[in-house]
Amino acid sequence: MWPFGKSTADRVKEALNAQPRLKDLGLQVQESRGTVKVTGMVPNDRYNNLVKVVAEGINGVKSVDLSGLVAQQTTPTPAAAPAQAAPAAPTPSVSIPSMGTAAPAAQPKAAPTPMPTPTNAASVDPIEKEIEDSSRIAKAVVKALRSNGELANNPLDVLQSGKSVILRGAVDNEHELRLAEKLAREVEGVSGVDVSGLRVAAGAKELVKEKDEQSGDTVYTVKSGDSLSAIAERYYGNAMEYKKIAHYNNISNPDLIQPGQKIRIPG
Repeated sequence: MWPFGKSTADRVKEALNAQPRLKDLGLQVQESRGTVKVTGMVPNDRYNNLVKVVAEGINGVKSVDLSGLVAQQTTPTPAAAPAQAAPAAPTPSVSIPSMGTAAPAAQPKAAPTPMPTPTNAASVDPIEKEIEDSSRIAKAVVKALRSNGELANNPLDVLQSGKSVILRGAVDNEHELRLAEKLAREVEGVSGVDVSGLRVAAGAKELVKEKDEQSGDTVYTVKSGDSLSAIAERYYGNAMEYKKIAHYNNISNPDLIQPGQKIRIPG
């Protein structure tokens, strides 16, 4: 399970599939050295921003390449309303009074009543508004977590389903878990926070420091006195998971590992 052993590309794909507007689009994800490339087809180009924001919520993503996204429709830019010509001023009629007759006093003209300006509120696309709201909420939650001094270096992913936020990853202690939940709930527009995928792992910040930049996999360097069971206990909370680590790394004898050896931690 993340944050140990699941690649960045896999986690971005999971995040895209957790977003209701994106889950059925079959988008593909590749990642190299922190750059994520998303390819596939989206209904229109408004979806590009949503895809970008979802990918940026994943820990380890440094940039997002959307050049492989194809929009089925291009959202037209609303044209400006044509300018209304100002009404011509009426030509005053001149009456020549007869001799000895006083000219009638000029009557002031009433100002023309301005025409009401039509509003375009009814033309707002509800899907477009939902996408904009989701993007805004996700960005705000990511910023709140990553700008906090206690959580900035924790391996945290932010996923979103509608206006609910899903937090995944690891923190060092229960205090940090509750802090992450609190910060997410305080973001305007968030209707709920799911922390079931967020777990406490002592030293979580240190456990994810070693990464294979090409694949995004977690890599552990064996130290003197280590055993596979101790490594499994550290990453999974279960010493018996040593078998998974041994199989993933083609280690035929789990009792024979050497200091300095690099071991990948599978999901």
